[in-house]
Amino acid sequence: MKYPILISVAVLAATVSLQAQKAPPKTPWGDPDIQGTWTSDDCIGTPMNRPANLGDKAFYTEQELAQREGQLARQAEADSQEFAPSDARVGTGPPSHWAERARRPCKQTSLVVDPPNGRTPDLTPEARTRHIPEGAGNNNPKADSWEDFSFYIRCISRGVTGSIFPVIYGNGQQIVQAPGYVTILQEMVHEARVIPLDRPHASANVRSYMGDARGHWDRNTLVVETTNFLDGKTGIGLNGGGTPTSDALKLTERYTRVDANTLKYEVTIDDPKTYVKTFKVAFPLTQEPGYQNFEYACHEGNYAMFDSLSGARAQEKAAAEAAKKK
Repeated sequence: MKYPILISVAVLAATVSLQAQKAPPKTPWGDPDIQGTWTSDDCIGTPMNRPANLGDKAFYTEQELAQREGQLARQAEADSQEFAPSDARVGTGPPSHWAERARRPCKQTSLVVDPPNGRTPDLTPEARTRHIPEGAGNNNPKADSWEDFSFYIRCISRGVTGSIFPVIYGNGQQIVQAPGYVTILQEMVHEARVIPLDRPHASANVRSYMGDARGHWDRNTLVVETTNFLDGKTGIGLNGGGTPTSDALKLTERYTRVDANTLKYEVTIDDPKTYVKTFKVAFPLTQEPGYQNFEYACHEGNYAMFDSLSGARAQEKAAAEAAKKK
């Protein structure tokens, strides 16, 4: 009769030991410790919306991941070359080793994880009529006014989701904790989100580009609910692009430390004035040796806005003068 008791005690001890190993570190005041500089670089290039031909396939196969590992290795080898090939095409961009790369292949087929098809829900009829500001990819932008350009292009803000979704560079998220607060310093553009814990939201009359964030701990997960956004400023796409969201937007983020070097990040987007239903985006954030946030100076020496507007005015002047000669 003693043996079952001994076995039960051993199993219980092993279970407690395993749970202790998995428990995240704690701050001196007892909160789960998620501090550090984290990056979403591993999911650079992962599309926001899953290609339609993949259906509900949320993850790549082991064989497909192995192929992507090979691609990353070849890219790393190319980046390590001191000189460009003699037949390389001359360009205006920096050398490839200046770029930021994934360290390992992203397992996901899309950043959107819910609904199951991995695609953002349809826009509401009113949202379809909203003007989408000019982003970084248009080489012939509408340049009637500076207001035709996105807030990202104007170096103002990428919004909450645009500041953390993985893009070509600047994906650092430095998290600092203090009793009653969590602060997230985001590498690009220049956001510092100071998140009070266990406090009510500010009045609905207080609104901003980044909204009013309030956090609480759900066991080992930091849950951040953000409301009180300004209407029609940034979108949910990469760099805050896409259809601008409304003043009804509510974001619910979850930060969970799953091991020493990985945070699981999730955000649920709820904007009934913009999307017909809620949806969720998720991806891992990792700590990498040597990674640190760098200053994002933006318009220091960047004359794109001035050149676009002055160029448009010059074209209009030339067209008006040509019309007079007819």
